[in-house]
Amino acid sequence: MWISYDYRRDINRARNRVATGSRIISTPCGPIEYAEVGSGPVILGVHGAGGGFDQGLTFGAHFAKKGYRVITMSRFGYLRTPAPPHPSIALQADAHACLLDALGVRSAAVISVSAGAPSALEFALRYPARCTALVLLMPGWWYPGSASNATTRLGPAEAYLVNRFLGSDFLFWALGKFMPDMADRTVLGTPPAVIAAASPGEQARVAAILQDILPVSQRQVGLALEGQLTVEGLSKPLESITAPTLTISAEDDLYRTYANAVYLARHIPHCRFIGYHTGGHMWVGHNDEVISAATAFLHDQGSLTPSYAEQRSGM
Repeated sequence: MWISYDYRRDINRARNRVATGSRIISTPCGPIEYAEVGSGPVILGVHGAGGGFDQGLTFGAHFAKKGYRVITMSRFGYLRTPAPPHPSIALQADAHACLLDALGVRSAAVISVSAGAPSALEFALRYPARCTALVLLMPGWWYPGSASNATTRLGPAEAYLVNRFLGSDFLFWALGKFMPDMADRTVLGTPPAVIAAASPGEQARVAAILQDILPVSQRQVGLALEGQLTVEGLSKPLESITAPTLTISAEDDLYRTYANAVYLARHIPHCRFIGYHTGGHMWVGHNDEVISAATAFLHDQGSLTPSYAEQRSGM
């Protein structure tokens, strides 16, 4: 009986959370759900898999406190943003531009997390004059020849179970409640031992990220698209990106984005790379560093040179 009570309490709280705090705006690219926080230079926040405007707001709040206006949307198929009949990263990048147009914003820095990387990269390629800087955190875009990294990290049985959990609010809630280590490893892409060794504050941050994927039922269309969009080719070579770029990943990211970040840094002309040895997909233990590095990068983008620079820390 207590399980039923706890589930109803948590799912109602999740549904109420995503029912407020956002707006729907009509654009030539279709209706887009968005929210914004802060004032100052504009950052367009592009959320990862399992996210929505709410995930973007949580992360964007750090930058709002530092003097930025953060605009975040729900990507195709997430929450109240519908997916077009034939979604692509090009159409999603166009939707980013449509949202900025509708809000009267000419240009913005773009910060993407995980599966937000494909459309962020495409936006930088399609709208170079509108992308003042590009930050790619744990970039979930698998370059040609590496697509298997995105699809083979789980065995067949485990992949089947995870897909079942992602298909039901109750099952996903139960996964986080009763099998947190499995949830951390399969959904959040982070070794449970890394989380167990982290500070209480970092453990709470990671737990909140998992909990805030609820209601997963309102994100299922978007989640189903990620397998296609994260391996889709870009419209131009990475070498065509003119925006100063920062990419960050961790070697033990179970989604295997570290190689993606290195590849991007070697091919985007003005790109800086920061790599951590540990932290997983949630960059556990490095949240303050990531926020500080991204903020410093946005403040100091003019100092970048067209070279591959790597910093490694987190031993």
